[in-house]
Amino acid sequence: MAILGAINPILTVDIEGGNAWRLDDYVKRGGYAALKRIMAEKMPPAQLIEEMKKSGLRGRGGAGFPTGLKWSFMPKDFKGEKYIVCNSDEGEPGTFKDRDILSFNPHSVIEGMVIAAYAVGAVRGYNYIHGEIWEVYKRFEEALDEARAAGFVGKNILGSGFDFELFAHHGYGAYICGEESALLESIEGKKGQPRFKPPFPASVGLYGKPTTINNTETFAAVPFALNMGPQNYLEAGKPNNGGTKLFSVSGHVNRPGNYEVPLGTPFMKLLEMAGGMRGGRKLKACIPGGSSAPVLPAEIISECTMDYDSISKAGSMLGSGAVIVMDETTCMVKALERLSFFYYEESCGQCTPCREGTNWMYKVVHRIETGLGRPEDLDLLGSVTKQIMGRTICALGDAASMPVQSFIKHFRDEFAYHIEHKKCLVPLDVQRSGSGFFKATV
Repeated sequence: MAILGAINPILTVDIEGGNAWRLDDYVKRGGYAALKRIMAEKMPPAQLIEEMKKSGLRGRGGAGFPTGLKWSFMPKDFKGEKYIVCNSDEGEPGTFKDRDILSFNPHSVIEGMVIAAYAVGAVRGYNYIHGEIWEVYKRFEEALDEARAAGFVGKNILGSGFDFELFAHHGYGAYICGEESALLESIEGKKGQPRFKPPFPASVGLYGKPTTINNTETFAAVPFALNMGPQNYLEAGKPNNGGTKLFSVSGHVNRPGNYEVPLGTPFMKLLEMAGGMRGGRKLKACIPGGSSAPVLPAEIISECTMDYDSISKAGSMLGSGAVIVMDETTCMVKALERLSFFYYEESCGQCTPCREGTNWMYKVVHRIETGLGRPEDLDLLGSVTKQIMGRTICALGDAASMPVQSFIKHFRDEFAYHIEHKKCLVPLDVQRSGSGFFKATV
């Protein structure tokens, strides 16, 4: 169930099989108004990019890079095709917002991609959709057919003389293809493995041509930012953090789901919107930006606001906005064991530090969890993470290492107890009463 923000309704709730996602309903809500205005006014692309810069919209996929600035990197005088790509390969554990956008408001993504294409001079676009959400892929294809039939996609869009064709591309569920250059490799029909950078996609991207890649939520936010006006959109959030953000709240809460709130909303307010802690238990920890973001203990996260700067200052990342809440029944060693196994399994194996290091991290954490840990294991884990971070082609090595570092940093006593007593600090019956961390995570 999606809980809508009052300012920027990126999601529309499709209740009991309704048609709120279709073109007619989207247009009634003001959909395609921004595109119509841009085409009618023949707005100069440079002006459009400046408006996006002023809006303060930052990439919603994880990195938080300013959207308008990214668009400006595309070469203006390039002789040949340029591309727009939407990264809908939502594979980060705890993240489920993008699939809801594509299910309940796909035309917002289409409109955002067409506007972006106009701004950077792209003639073709691809939406790379995660391989395990086939029904969502089919719905996007239906919405795309509607947009094409109505003249919002294709040749001579709205009589403007601007041509842009858009296609959906179905992935196969590989986590690594969420990395932008691996995603491009996959679209080209090759094995999904990250490329060396530089060159960056804006220079050498899809099929070797200049390419701009943004996340699903980023494209969906573009029409709303333009309709509100850059300054109003910026002020809807906070300085350097314009607009609203979708947060996928899961774990030990009463109402897990997607919640859209202005950036800068206090974490405790977001937790309240999600129904508070399940069973009236105490908050123990929270991963604020998806499984790769460092975990924060209750005393730190409870003082944070949900925006890029506040979470970064606290020692973590806003990331994709996947808020994984853990209560007092959570065994932090077991939680880290599960996370470490995920990154070990999902490493593409291209880089030796990641291929071997993720295996070692999982084995050592598993050893601690099963009562075979040694006192030196905590320092060993720290050493392994340092041998991985900054030594891989893409950021998966860092993503695997940061949870290990942060779990041990904030909950070292719990790991030490596991090693010394060969059992968990949290009694097994207490863990079972909480249904388990990952069983409670959407």
